[in-house]
Amino acid sequence: MPMQDSSLDSQDGRYKAAADEFGPALERLARGVEADPAERHDLLQDIHLALWRSMALFDGRCSLRSWVYRVAHNTAASHVVARRRVPKGKCIEELELADGQPGPEEAVSDGQLLERLMDLIRSLRPQDAQLMLLYLEDLSAEDIGEITAMSAGAVATKIHRIKALLARQFWKARR
Repeated sequence: MPMQDSSLDSQDGRYKAAADEFGPALERLARGVEADPAERHDLLQDIHLALWRSMALFDGRCSLRSWVYRVAHNTAASHVVARRRVPKGKCIEELELADGQPGPEEAVSDGQLLERLMDLIRSLRPQDAQLMLLYLEDLSAEDIGEITAMSAGAVATKIHRIKALLARQFWKARR
């Protein structure tokens, strides 16, 4: 079904609406894919550029959310493939704390746990990492299936298996 809102008739208008609505999710996706802050910034720019370009083709046959996630995840997958061709170095990421957040000790502990989880997700095969990142965005198996061209049942099964694998690796590393 074509989009009806006249403010969304232009490529720029559709992009702005998508970026406004899904910007934080795109940032989380970039964080889940890329540990290096500079590379993460580049990836996020690439995602936004691909999203803007894709809006010329968006005709509303699928939801805007599905479109945005599909473009973002395809861009991220291309980024991962390109990065695997280049030797990578380890970078230590700065922990960003906002006002009203937990104290420094709790924030560091939570940040370390989150970073460990992101490291484990980044170590997965790209398709499995994509599934987990979409799952962490609270998308349903049906929505993830629409984005990844998998059946909802296959998505649910793979997510269950990946969660079990991540849990084993996470707790094994904590011992």
